[in-house]
Amino acid sequence: MAGSVNKVILVGNLGADPEIKRTQDGRPIANLRIATSDTWRDKNTGERREKTEWHRVVIFNEGLCKVAEQYLKKGAKVYIEGQLQTRKWTDQSGVEKYSTEVVLQNFNSVLTMLDSRNSGGGGSFGGDDAGGDFGSSGPSSAPPRRAVAAGARANSDMDDDIPF
Repeated sequence: MAGSVNKVILVGNLGADPEIKRTQDGRPIANLRIATSDTWRDKNTGERREKTEWHRVVIFNEGLCKVAEQYLKKGAKVYIEGQLQTRKWTDQSGVEKYSTEVVLQNFNSVLTMLDSRNSGGGGSFGGDDAGGDFGSSGPSSAPPRRAVAAGARANSDMDDDIPF
């Protein structure tokens, strides 16, 4: 195969407040725990069932770390796009361990806050213009959201008179 794709898209809720650490040179690293849930009706009993999957998310992008630190709280609904990465590490007893995480870094990462209760209006960071209230549970009086590319300038040159 000539090319490959490593892309993860998650829509879920934070299980805890973001954990912010700093590198030796002061750059932030944000760790998130995101829960995604699947619900279905049991064919035999008719009961409603739910399965929750937990995802480790690590943000290396400095701008997205600042957003996570300032605006995200436990329970917040978020949309993220990143890549899977597995890292190898040794625990205190000398045993080698592996950890697979969703990593947001560089320009191909997106973090969108989907509910407005945490930030007073929601917001999208890292991608194209936000597509309305995707994932919200009802009508919102939040102002229109504007996306900001991770490390890129605002998209003001797209405001022209082309009719399509």
